[in-house]
Amino acid sequence: MDRRNFLRTATAVGLAGSVAGCTGMLDSGGNSNVTLSEPDREFASEDVPYPAWGQKVPDVTLPAPMEDRSVELRSVDKPMVLTFFYSHCNTVCPVLISTMRNVHTHSLNEGYAGDVEFFPTTFDPQRDDAQRFEAYAEEMNVDADSKNWHFLRPESKDRAKSVVQEQFGVMFERTHPDDMDMYMFTHSALTFLVNADGYVERAYRSKSPKAKQIISDLETVRT
Repeated sequence: MDRRNFLRTATAVGLAGSVAGCTGMLDSGGNSNVTLSEPDREFASEDVPYPAWGQKVPDVTLPAPMEDRSVELRSVDKPMVLTFFYSHCNTVCPVLISTMRNVHTHSLNEGYAGDVEFFPTTFDPQRDDAQRFEAYAEEMNVDADSKNWHFLRPESKDRAKSVVQEQFGVMFERTHPDDMDMYMFTHSALTFLVNADGYVERAYRSKSPKAKQIISDLETVRT
């Protein structure tokens, strides 16, 4: 199936926000770029609109405004966890960020924080700047001062669409609810586990990914 058609289909049926990919054993199915085996699913990795199992993370560079620097994702030489959100969301995004926070906290408590990086990336750069990230981190009880948590922010709405939607396959659409005085977004949900060589080990297609599963998969990828 063509990726663009799959993207439209997935959005229509809620596929991008459905169950997480299954965890595999150490047998990577002959793909030397990954440690985890290919998830058991009804479609092939090359047929989905996001970088799936065994595929290289997109070659993008994004600003980390709280650190006054930019991050080139393919240059990160550690396993990393990525998800996509906007800070004014009151439904899906707090769950995604809470899951990432729980995995992050586990890395701090268990002594492997220096071996993994976390990249929550906004698709609402109009409102999500460094000041907003600081307030949001406090709201979500995130230790954003730790060296392995990095809020990323595309430079513009067009850049957010190019990176988040077109390259990472996370659909989002601006809405204007009648009962609110601000714009919101409808969006799909994806969390990625990427190995130290920049290849996707897992794309968790869930609105509520399980922290324990990510921790377990991350441990396998790290060791």
